[in-house]
Amino acid sequence: MTQEDILDAVCCGLKTGQLVPDFTVETFEPSKGDFGEVSLEKLKAAGKWTVIVFYPADFTFVCATEFAALADLYEEFKKEGAEVITVSTDTKFVHLAWQRDEKSLANVKYPMGSDPTGNISRLFGVYNEENGLDLRGSFIISPEGTLLNSEINFYNLGRNMDELLRKLKANIYLSKHGAETCPSKWKKEGDKTLKPGAALVGKVFEALS
Repeated sequence: MTQEDILDAVCCGLKTGQLVPDFTVETFEPSKGDFGEVSLEKLKAAGKWTVIVFYPADFTFVCATEFAALADLYEEFKKEGAEVITVSTDTKFVHLAWQRDEKSLANVKYPMGSDPTGNISRLFGVYNEENGLDLRGSFIISPEGTLLNSEINFYNLGRNMDELLRKLKANIYLSKHGAETCPSKWKKEGDKTLKPGAALVGKVFEALS
């Protein structure tokens, strides 16, 4: 991306289909009990899909339920060749304290990213300039660095992590079967898909029956 593209993304938030500029985020790594960092450039080099889950703040309520749900599915995300990163504007030290204090987070193994300046959050269009908190944004990035899925919820609505996993699986399938599309109830490879074309017009019901 050109510098102009990056500045436009920072001002207005990345759009689905755009390339994501490389970034590095400091992390607390619960699986190691230590601090580290995650680099999008390194994840791409490793052929990984990247799932980023922004959230408002540590030691809050809906966030704890989302973290627990994501922890239950983390191994499935990894089996699909993805790395999951959660990100808020809290420091990595607060991440450590929350993960060790909140029992709902006892099984969390994925990296907890720290974005205290809000720069990465602004890039994805989830940063609230008025209160310094992130909205609940979920993003899926391909191994090539393309943003393929975006979802942003307000603070009071928790996300369905099963649906996030479904979207990841669908995008992986579509990356290998470009002529097909996944309908709303598609869950896994082997489920019926649709192949757009003149023959399908007005015949979707029959194609899925």
